[in-house]
Amino acid sequence: MLSEPTRQRIDRELAKYPADQKQSAVIAALSIVQAERGWISPESEAEVAAYLGMPPIAVHEVVTFYNMFNTRPVGRFKLNICTNLPCQLGGGAQAARYLSEKLGIGLGETTPDGLFTLQESECLGACGDAPVGLVNDRRMCSFLSPERIDALLESLRAEAKSGGQAS
Repeated sequence: MLSEPTRQRIDRELAKYPADQKQSAVIAALSIVQAERGWISPESEAEVAAYLGMPPIAVHEVVTFYNMFNTRPVGRFKLNICTNLPCQLGGGAQAARYLSEKLGIGLGETTPDGLFTLQESECLGACGDAPVGLVNDRRMCSFLSPERIDALLESLRAEAKSGGQAS
C-alpha cells in the first residue's frame, strides 16, 4: 500500500498534467516509490499502476526499460560503471574489474554488508571523462582511476558510518 506521504508526493506530480494524462507521471511516481522503499517490487508496480489508472504491464515496461529503477533490493550505494565503447577505450572495463576486486563482488552483486551494489551501465553521456560511474543514479564520478576509486569508496564508507544521506 502506498504510504500517505508517497501519495501526496505523487499527487503533486499528477497536478502537472491534465487529469486524463495521469500516466505521464509514471516515471516520477516510480522514482518516489523507489526513494521510499529502495527498489520497485512487483507489488509496487501494481500499486503505482492502480494509483495512476494504468495497466500493470505498462508500468512494468517502464520499470524494466530504465536502468535507474531497481527491480531487486540493492546496497545503500549503487555503483553504475559505464562499459560502453568510449568508456571501454578509456579504461571502463579496468575500472569495473578494480571495483569488483576491491568490493569482492561481481557485476550485479551486492556486498554481504549491504553497503555496495556494483552494476554495468549504459552510456552516461560523459564520454570525455572516461571512465565514468554513477553513485545512486545521482552523483557522476569521472576519470575513475584506481586512486579515485579508492577515494570514492573511502568517502562512501565514511558517509555510511556517519549516517549521512546517500548522494
